[in-house]
Amino acid sequence: MGAHDHFLKIIEESLTVELIAFDDHITIRGTQPGLRQATAVLESLVALLQHGVILKETDVVSATKMALKGTLNQFEALYTEPLINDRKGQPIRVKTFGQRQYINAIRHNDVTFGIGPAGTGKTFLAVVMAIAALKKGTVERIILTRPAVEAGESLGFLPGDLKEKVDPYLRPIYDALYAVLGKEHTERLMDRGVIEIAPLAYMRGRTLEEAFVILDEAQNTTPAQMKMFLTRLGFNSKMIVNGDISQIDLPNKTQSGLVQAEQILHDIPKISFVQFSAEDVVRHPVVARIINAYAAMDKTRK
Repeated sequence: MGAHDHFLKIIEESLTVELIAFDDHITIRGTQPGLRQATAVLESLVALLQHGVILKETDVVSATKMALKGTLNQFEALYTEPLINDRKGQPIRVKTFGQRQYINAIRHNDVTFGIGPAGTGKTFLAVVMAIAALKKGTVERIILTRPAVEAGESLGFLPGDLKEKVDPYLRPIYDALYAVLGKEHTERLMDRGVIEIAPLAYMRGRTLEEAFVILDEAQNTTPAQMKMFLTRLGFNSKMIVNGDISQIDLPNKTQSGLVQAEQILHDIPKISFVQFSAEDVVRHPVVARIINAYAAMDKTRK
């Protein structure tokens, strides 16, 4: 199932069972519901292998999370429709039910908010959907932006020109573009103005038409910045607004524009809010546990 039975270890740790592999058989030891969940996970993963899917660690993590959540019956469906192929020709698919809801929201709405912890794939999937729209010709350009001030660092006190100042904050966006398009193709599209990456302040006074626009780290916008951004929406465009309200770096007593937007825009047609949770984190299983532990502490403090 994986080098040094690594995939089996993930299942063991996540579902509190013991898996013993011998030749082409696996013996499962434990108690219910772990036994039932582990059996179902293994059957689902074997089914993917039989359909030619090359399993990765994230696939195993997703299967165990869905088993614990009671949604494993939808696991195989995640692999039936690749979103797009990456630069190596490998299909990119959603990994969790939450990600599936996010993709459906993007497809059926003009403005989609993705709210939840890091590691849930918000930025990556938004970039994937933007590239897919560009390739289909439904938009003419991709615009990616985020607040340029966070963690108490003002651009005025950082060294270098504007690009040098802003690029470190935009690294997750660059990483997503490079993963899907490759660095050279991304840079060619940027040189032609097809892909634009800029600080949020550069959106002021513009109407963004025929564009797929992504605002990342939106929890660090002020209400005025959020209003300014959302009202840039032009005809035949889509906007994606992503953020994690547990990671607000604004000065004390400054309300987050993302928090306010959720409060006042949730009933407007063609605007959708998708909430991600630790169950949607597709990084190391311990990351989800860390997120849950901090979330529990925050609830206690409140």
